[in-house]
Amino acid sequence: MEYRNMLLVASTSLLLAACSQHTFKIPEAQTQHHQANPSDQIVWAINSGGDAYLSSDGIQYQADAIKMASGDASHVVIAKGTILGTQDPNLYLSSRQGETIAYQQPLANGTYSVTLRFAEDQWTQEGKRQFSVWIEGQQRIPVIDVVNDRDGRNMTSYDISVPNVELEDGQLNIDFKAATGKASISAIVVRKPYQVDKDWQLLWQDEFNQDGRVDETKWNYELWAPKRVNEELQRYTDRSENVRQQGGNLIIEARRDFFQGDEYSSARITSAGKGDLLYGRVEVRAKLPDGLGTWPAIWMMPSDFDAYAESCEDPTDEQKLCNSWPNSGEIDILEHVGFDEGRIHSTMHNKAFFWKNFKQRKGALYEPDVTHNFHLYAMEWSPERIDVFIDDTLYFSYINDHQGWQSWPFDKPFHVILNIAVGGGWGGIKGVADDIWPKQMLIDYVRLYQKKSLT
Repeated sequence: MEYRNMLLVASTSLLLAACSQHTFKIPEAQTQHHQANPSDQIVWAINSGGDAYLSSDGIQYQADAIKMASGDASHVVIAKGTILGTQDPNLYLSSRQGETIAYQQPLANGTYSVTLRFAEDQWTQEGKRQFSVWIEGQQRIPVIDVVNDRDGRNMTSYDISVPNVELEDGQLNIDFKAATGKASISAIVVRKPYQVDKDWQLLWQDEFNQDGRVDETKWNYELWAPKRVNEELQRYTDRSENVRQQGGNLIIEARRDFFQGDEYSSARITSAGKGDLLYGRVEVRAKLPDGLGTWPAIWMMPSDFDAYAESCEDPTDEQKLCNSWPNSGEIDILEHVGFDEGRIHSTMHNKAFFWKNFKQRKGALYEPDVTHNFHLYAMEWSPERIDVFIDDTLYFSYINDHQGWQSWPFDKPFHVILNIAVGGGWGGIKGVADDIWPKQMLIDYVRLYQKKSLT
């Protein structure tokens, strides 16, 4: 949930102080923390058009020296320049391009996820290169337009994963079919389902089993006027119309009801000061809203908002202008925008890499039924890396490069935030429908874990 052109506020710090005598704060983990290595689930990785490559997240890509499949009409292209938005820019310099690209790889039968890595090396405008992705004879991504999908940028990495690929004939088939221009692919990673380490200890949870208001020993309401951040249109309230526990779920409901004279209302709750976490695993089982103009998010912000602020005006001024964001970091476990239904996003924000310098680090996954069914959105966080999942599919990793707090402010406690925004700088980029409301995000539970050996 990007804080573009943000007016930073002191309310979080004040809230922590006010609530401290009633909080349950999760103990900070020791820095010797370790977690399962997601690279262990990889069964095949290839640097398309390039040499063997070991990436920052521990993936060994094989050189693309294989004989291409029948029907392939691709050729190798080597980009000139620097690829932004990734910790492995050299991986994206080579690509295969063509009207059709076909990979066939022998693999044992089973269920896999496929991560595809792209970078547009030629076009600076969207619509110039568009293609679909087919896996095992099924269209799994209708349209890839890297410039459009990567925030209007070329020479910038774009990663998207496809979950639940069922292989039954001992050969994985991946095809890219051009609609406009030529298809392109820079790298492919195939993984087995992720196995969660059994050493996690549950430390904090909310199952939302009691109908009524949320448990205020665990959650805080944020009461904000429209356009406080990101040009969003909603007023955040604590009304039961906007946030409540009902039928075993937390319901966050965005409405077009002109409450207090504002067209849209919604809710945003946080666990700040009541469920803070430094290193561990976060799980949120949720069903997302659909509809043009919806922008739900499951994310985390630092509980000490000013931890890495370098300059502030009067710290008691609610409308102070600081660089607390992005300096102190932000962890977006899940974002979804209604104009691009089925494509979910995870992003890490910090001073070194955020949207204004075009170096933002992020990953996406395409799963059309996220607005129809519950899924488990999870994040595992250690001093060395952050990995983000949907169900048992890893779809984004961010690695500590040990270059200082500017790229790794993730060494302080963070808290969970749940909300639906309406419109705004991203959610409203294609407009806001006025005839779809109300829209709900349903949350079955929120659980925070740390390693048993550290609790």
